[in-house]
Amino acid sequence: MKTYPSIAAIQAAVRAGETTCVATVQAYLDRIQAHQNLNAFLETFDQEALTRAAQIDAKIKAGNAGALAGAVIAIKDVLCYEGHKVSASSKILENFESLFTATCVQRLLDADAILIGRTNCDEFAMGSSNENSAFGKVLNAQDPTKVPGGSSGGSAVAVQADLCIASLGTDTGGSVRQPASFCGIVGMKPTYGRISRNGVIAYASSFDQVGVFTKSIADAALLIHVMSGADEMDSTTSEKNASPATIRATSLNQKRIAYFPSFLDTPGIDNEIKAAFNQLLESAKAAGAIVEPVVFDKLDYLIPAYYVLTTAEASSNLARYDGVHYGYRSPQAVDLESVYRKSRSEGFGAEVKRRIMLGTFVLSEGFYDAYYTQAQRVRRIVKDEMDAIFDKYDLILTPTTPTTAFGFGDKKDPIAMYLNDIYTVLCNLVGLPGISIPLANHSNGLPFGVQLITQRFQEEQLFAFSQAISNCTQTPVT
Repeated sequence: MKTYPSIAAIQAAVRAGETTCVATVQAYLDRIQAHQNLNAFLETFDQEALTRAAQIDAKIKAGNAGALAGAVIAIKDVLCYEGHKVSASSKILENFESLFTATCVQRLLDADAILIGRTNCDEFAMGSSNENSAFGKVLNAQDPTKVPGGSSGGSAVAVQADLCIASLGTDTGGSVRQPASFCGIVGMKPTYGRISRNGVIAYASSFDQVGVFTKSIADAALLIHVMSGADEMDSTTSEKNASPATIRATSLNQKRIAYFPSFLDTPGIDNEIKAAFNQLLESAKAAGAIVEPVVFDKLDYLIPAYYVLTTAEASSNLARYDGVHYGYRSPQAVDLESVYRKSRSEGFGAEVKRRIMLGTFVLSEGFYDAYYTQAQRVRRIVKDEMDAIFDKYDLILTPTTPTTAFGFGDKKDPIAMYLNDIYTVLCNLVGLPGISIPLANHSNGLPFGVQLITQRFQEEQLFAFSQAISNCTQTPVT
């Protein structure tokens, strides 16, 4: 199969008669079959995708096809799609069939995208390595002994291994940007409220946001544009206009870029990642940017505040999975109490149970003010500080991850695993848009990325800066 670098390239090939949507879908299905060992997909929509591809081919010939005609896209297994299974990669929802379609998914369909399947992920999107799925771990296509990152690992590998042209993930604390860095692709999380969460199985409702994995920055901009906008089914979506579909060219000349020395002084950062990041700063300066260090002394508070707040919300959100309403019910249950106890104990995995218990603890009487209230205060302080930074600067640059992809089982301590999100949780804590683009390849052969952050609802600037910064990296993308 010929590989395509972007949605536009596929569309051009179809218009030129070099291929068809049907042929493209079949080629992707063949590749998925050949790469089953990666465990990126939990299910493919074979016949449905081929039938839809034929319909899109007809629309292209008639000249009335949508913006995503020919785009073959995978969706993370936390996004509802009517008549299709959705399980959040959990035993407790195994074989559950969705009764409606998520708004973001429907908007892809309305733009004539072709959905090829649902991808594996950490259970209920809780994890940084995709080792927590009830249906087996996902392997990094570049090195199958390494993790792909999480929680959207299946979606990342689907794009990395060219099993589709793009995919959807969700990002609660870095679950799109971190695996994008580990897999050497583009991963973008928009501003909180930019894309509807209607139809997204919730982990932490004030943090969750739908994001995208692509091979190009242009594709990320197009997908965010298609999905963004107000939704009457989600009161947290913004009324602001959708982000532009195309990237506005920009120069770095005289643009003000901030970076945080505290992010580079953490003991866990890899020396090669630090060196490549510093080299990028020099390249940006050479391109005319004003690059300055900014004191940010809240780094040590980000992970604790994030996990206090997200686990509290998870404790509430996951209370609905009780063995009574729907989903898994223990066959060993004999009365109401045992239905609750056994169904939840048997249906949830270890990491989900850990976070539910932590969240229940921080919300409990006597501890609420000491933990939850304090974490909310930290959240507000960090928001105010970031707003002040963006009063002076156009862009913030940070490493996306402190290391390259690690081996399966390497992070046995939960705290060590949580620290993988040390650079990415900032965006989710205060609702900022962030993107990870490939920065360089490590001497160990694995890729890593750089993270760009702008002010809320400045996706247009973020994509423009991403293109300009990419030209300064060792592995530029278009």
